[in-house]
Amino acid sequence: MLLALDVGNTNLKIAAYEGSTQLAAWRLLSRRDQTADEYGLFIGSLLRARGIDPGRVAGVAIANVVPQVQSTLEWMCEHHFGQPAFSVSAENSGVVLAADSPAEVGADRIVTVIGALARHRPPLVVIDLGTATKFNCVNARGDFIGGAIAPGIRTAADALLSRAARLFNVELTRPKEAVARNTVTNIQSGFVYGFAALIDGMVARIRAEMGGEPTIVATGGLAPLVADVTPSIQHVYEHLTLEGLRLAWERAHGAEPRR
Repeated sequence: MLLALDVGNTNLKIAAYEGSTQLAAWRLLSRRDQTADEYGLFIGSLLRARGIDPGRVAGVAIANVVPQVQSTLEWMCEHHFGQPAFSVSAENSGVVLAADSPAEVGADRIVTVIGALARHRPPLVVIDLGTATKFNCVNARGDFIGGAIAPGIRTAADALLSRAARLFNVELTRPKEAVARNTVTNIQSGFVYGFAALIDGMVARIRAEMGGEPTIVATGGLAPLVADVTPSIQHVYEHLTLEGLRLAWERAHGAEPRR
């Protein structure tokens, strides 16, 4: 059984896989001050709560964009699951990174591209809507060629509300109309329809530069919020990053993890 950990700035996503079958998945808040023992005990408890024996873990794959917790996660893998951590990087992913500095490409972007290529033929634009809004571009050969990074919807909302004395935190849901009638729906309209327009505008520019008709794929915790009002998005996948992480592990090891 494979344990996959996607460690982001806002969320920690965990999944257990038996072959290509996802047995369970969780989305948690990321905590940089958690110890290796706390990670190990907590993940073990999550597995047992779903009827999964932690002793079945025969491999651990990590995509981490928070360097401060890397050594903690590696220790946790060794001491709680008896497995060395496989951490995705530019060197071991199997993806051609046709960028100026391949080592700077985040592991989350790499595994998201791997997951998308398993579902669709290139060229692709894979949009990951999380702490940041990332546009990951893949050419017709299947090479990652770069893209763009914008603020995430929630990140931008938090920044605005922390600087505007008369505005307040609201639930980010889609209002019925773009022309809103009160402060709550004004804020919701600006962020939902505003980011939908940002995505459509960026996709139009990227398509013009890439040429052809790349397939537009979206993932990330905030993708469902805007996907229905963003005409350029063609496909939405909830666990694309975790699926790509599983595939990266299998390619690097040449087999499914078994115990």
